[in-house]
Amino acid sequence: MTKKESIKLFNEAQIRTHWDEEQGKWYFAIVDVVGVLSESIDPMAYWRKLKQRLKAEGNETVTNCHALKMTAADGKMRITDVADTEQLFRLIQSVPSPKAEPFKQWLAKVGSERIDETEDPELAFDRAMKTYLAKGYSKEWINQRLKSIEVRKELTDEWLERGMKEGLEYAILTNEITKAWADKDVKAYKKLKGLKKESLRDNMTNLELVLNMLAEASTTEISKEKKPRGLDENKDIARKGGYAAKKARLEIEKQTGKSIVTGQNAKNALNKSNTKEIDKE
Repeated sequence: MTKKESIKLFNEAQIRTHWDEEQGKWYFAIVDVVGVLSESIDPMAYWRKLKQRLKAEGNETVTNCHALKMTAADGKMRITDVADTEQLFRLIQSVPSPKAEPFKQWLAKVGSERIDETEDPELAFDRAMKTYLAKGYSKEWINQRLKSIEVRKELTDEWLERGMKEGLEYAILTNEITKAWADKDVKAYKKLKGLKKESLRDNMTNLELVLNMLAEASTTEISKEKKPRGLDENKDIARKGGYAAKKARLEIEKQTGKSIVTGQNAKNALNKSNTKEIDKE
């Protein structure tokens, strides 16, 4: 089975999934998820009725859901309705089932937390600190990561000031910065580290984070001075900011004889750290 099509377990039930390399998204077979949550003896019929009801209500999630060929129970490839993570959560909210209730409660809790964080941004940093600690990251790395979030926010505020649009244009400019300092675009960088949906920054070493921060902070300062207009001018500034960090990277690599941009990710770094702790015992 390829990495683009795999079977994942969900409460001991099999959920078919598909990884879209280009979009950077997981897609889930809706009928499988609906079958688990509803415990229906005929998940396909259940999904057809639910789909009709949601369409009648004008639910855009159903209208926008995709269909992909996936391996069916008989081993044949058949067209199956799929949903990405956001669409799936919206559909779960529409399933009247005790099994769906924990998901609904969790979504409500997350929504409430995000509203609170909008009123008090410091809460977001506290949540991030607790989340990273729970995942096993060191406090030193977490401090660097939180600082990188602050630096990133200053950059995106500057891009907003320059008329750049959040989403695609931010992604394009980020890609330019990354290519300039790391000699790899974001997609290639993530591939090097064996990542899919995971955050690239969450899988950087301390030194990678520092250089990425330098690149973004440099871009912010240059942009403030040059006041670029339009995407092309902002891309040029992004490259200049990235090149400033590249010079630092090359000098460090020259002095140490080691590459800073590596395939190390959070998973193997944390496993290595845990192994050291076991060795000490």
